[in-house]
Amino acid sequence: MKCQVGVLLLAALGALVGASCQRQGASPGLELQPEDYRTARSKFKTRLVRKGPAPQEFQPLTLPRGVQVVAYTREPALKALVGPIPTGAKKSPAVLFLHGGFAMDGSDWEASQPFRDAGYVVMTPLLRGENGQAGSYSMFYDELTDVLAAGEALAALPFVDKDRVYVAGHSVGGTLALLSALSSHRFRAAASFSGSCDQVAWSSGQQELIPFDPSDIKELQMRSPIAFATSFQCPTRIYYGSEESLFAGMSQHTARLARAKNLDVEAVKVPGDHFSALSGELERSIAFFGSLKNRPTKKGN
Repeated sequence: MKCQVGVLLLAALGALVGASCQRQGASPGLELQPEDYRTARSKFKTRLVRKGPAPQEFQPLTLPRGVQVVAYTREPALKALVGPIPTGAKKSPAVLFLHGGFAMDGSDWEASQPFRDAGYVVMTPLLRGENGQAGSYSMFYDELTDVLAAGEALAALPFVDKDRVYVAGHSVGGTLALLSALSSHRFRAAASFSGSCDQVAWSSGQQELIPFDPSDIKELQMRSPIAFATSFQCPTRIYYGSEESLFAGMSQHTARLARAKNLDVEAVKVPGDHFSALSGELERSIAFFGSLKNRPTKKGN
């Protein structure tokens, strides 16, 4: 995975910021909200005080062999990588894989190889403001709109089984995977790998990544799964590394709140740090997705 030095490494390694002060509950202002996340989101519009591209430098992306580029939104015009493309008549299960950091490179596509090896079609979307694409970076909010559009586009591909579409992501992508699971019935299940449930804690010391007024707690609530932990729309696993002390408390608390409402949500500790835990997280998520093969799915969005 990415090994950049400096601010974007901190973005990918949010667990290292304030890791010595693990919280057992939510940060102040991110207590469990009474409103369903989808309802709250329908009433909210983020107010950006700084507009521009995502805060990560990027290199031109070389298209991996056997991968196609597809457009999944027109406004802004955004693209995604999809592969492998099945040749048979049988439709395949699929994973919407959300990359870490705020730009995509070849290592992000390589990271999702275990899903392809397990028989899944994988789509990884480039989000607004990333890799030279149109749109303004908003730190998890408008990007979620892109992710949900990508999920619908993936389900609509002629070779994909629309009832077996999953969402997973690492780091920044893990946070978006959780927010996706709060937002839509599209996904059969969700898996987050070292994603942040609490953006007050995650953004501490990373003010340069916040494009909105950080004193507006509503902005942070709407980006924090911990504040809407009873809104999960599908079975979800929140994986985190054993060396990621910041993520441990927020992940466990989010899962506790969800289970109190009889939702199938668990926080799972995996040996390793933000990067070394990923292989184990992928392995566990593949087993988790496979265990749901015959479970009925919710319909609608």
